[in-house]
Amino acid sequence: MNSVIAVGRAGKDAEIKYFETGKCKASFSLAVSRWDSKTKAEVTDWFNIETWDKTAEFACEYIKKGSLMWLEGRLAVNKYTGKDGQEKDYYLINATQIRLLGKKSEN
Repeated sequence: MNSVIAVGRAGKDAEIKYFETGKCKASFSLAVSRWDSKTKAEVTDWFNIETWDKTAEFACEYIKKGSLMWLEGRLAVNKYTGKDGQEKDYYLINATQIRLLGKKSEN
């Protein structure tokens, strides 16, 4: 089963793109903090997030830099060619549900 749940803060405002087919996609980054027992410090992991259609419209309207959120989706792996000419993996979360957390004034 490919399922991801993450809680974190938006690294930037959600950006939306519309396609000729009528579909739309929103993209933004998500910062998730965790404790690293080796370095004994908090570490921030960054994830690229994509969401489609109604969830994308919601994201574009409400997700601003610093917004605290819970999201659920699936991990997607795409390929790209790096500057060195090597094919590399590109990981992102395709979010199917997003819930804003915290007070309304914070989001």
